[in-house]
Amino acid sequence: MPKTANDSKRKGEEQETAGSRRRGDVLEKAILSAAWEELGETGYSRLTMEAVAVRAKTNKTAVYRRWPNKAKLIVAALMKHLPKPSLDTPDTGNLRDDVLTLLGRIIKPLQMIGAETIHGLMVEFHGDELHSKLMLPPRSEDPLAVAMSSILSNAQRRGEVKLEELPERVISLPVDLVRFELLTTHTPLTDEAVIEIVDAIFLPLVRKLDKQG
Repeated sequence: MPKTANDSKRKGEEQETAGSRRRGDVLEKAILSAAWEELGETGYSRLTMEAVAVRAKTNKTAVYRRWPNKAKLIVAALMKHLPKPSLDTPDTGNLRDDVLTLLGRIIKPLQMIGAETIHGLMVEFHGDELHSKLMLPPRSEDPLAVAMSSILSNAQRRGEVKLEELPERVISLPVDLVRFELLTTHTPLTDEAVIEIVDAIFLPLVRKLDKQG
């Protein structure tokens, strides 16, 4: 049977849908952008690899070839599109505001992701895979712990604390508590929760140890 004009048009559309005109980084960028947009419109629980493929104008095989499951695809999309928090040391002029500023930078991207996505990723990354994702560097190499040390160094110069009196665990306590809350609740912290960590736990402990020293 001879091909009609509609047959040729349909075949061309299918080739484009299959991603035949895009390769490598170009196709990967399109898939990650599609995943980011799909996540924003439908949410994590309703997002499917098929829907991402359709939005990216490619096929499921091209998506699965790069990311074997939804969780890994969404993590890659978040890493590419989510704003990266600044880890520069805040210097507002007082310890409380410096710590609140740093913690605020950490939780804002998590709040953008939302509880549903965080919970979904926590559930789907399990066992050894989850453990490897959550492994933290030594405190001396952890950028958040380093930022806390710098904040407290500035506070010491202002006469607010005696840094030498503070154990290493206390120095990193605010960021450790943020991580603990995230891992146990699977939800991003609220601004009120961060203030409570600083005002009800961290600062009273720092001042108590300072007086004891």
